[in-house]
Formats: sequence, structure tokens, C-alpha cells
Amino acid sequence: MQNSKTQAIGRILLALIFVIYGFDKAFGFIGGGFSGTSGAIASKGLPLPEVLAALTILIEAGGGLMLLFGFKTRLAAWAIFLVLIPITIFFHPVWSDIGQMSSFFKNLAVMGGMLYVVANGPGAWSIDKN
Repeated sequence: MQNSKTQAIGRILLALIFVIYGFDKAFGFIGGGFSGTSGAIASKGLPLPEVLAALTILIEAGGGLMLLFGFKTRLAAWAIFLVLIPITIFFHPVWSDIGQMSSFFKNLAVMGGMLYVVANGPGAWSIDKN
């Protein structure tokens, strides 16, 4: 398989989690929807939970779709990378809850994947076409 196609498959696989969970945060197919998302944010003592929920949904679902289709791929990867920083710190603090270890390190791995997309572009099967 060509390197560019391998990049595209990796990009698509990275995008899936954000498309699925971004829409779930909005509509609650699996979890609590928008109210559950804003409630979880409020439970961490963060300000403006509805605004943060809307931004999170926009970046996860919208950025995930952009990544999936390879549209403005590097921008989408940067946005997802940046939103994962506070998500990882506030929702998966391995230093205070060892039960969060799997989610914490999964997020770090995904952040690494996003930086890889930023550095190497979308690969084949993309609107951007590198």
C-alpha cells in the first residue's frame, strides 16, 4: 500500500472517535447528549459549561468530519489536539485517579496522531490532496 493511502486510512481511523462522540455529546445516542455534556463540564467547576459544551461539540464533530474528509485537515488536527489538552487534564487526571490511566494515555496517543497529521498532511482520498 502506498504511504499516502496509509496516511489516509490512519486519518480516517483517528477521525471516527471524534465524529461518533462529538455527535453523541450533542444528541445523546450513547451518553447524555448536550445536557449531560454541559453537566459533566459543570461538575468539574469549569465556567460557562454550555458554551464549553458547544465548543467541544463543534471541534469534535466538526473537526472530526473535516479530518474524515480531509478538508482543512491540518487546521482540524490542530483544533482537536488543542481541545484534548483541557479534556485530558480535567476529565482524565491520572495523577488523582488511577482509574483514568487508560483514557489519559489514549488521549496522549491521539494527540500524537493529530500532530502527525499536522506534520504530514492528509494523505490520499482527501479534499486537501496535501
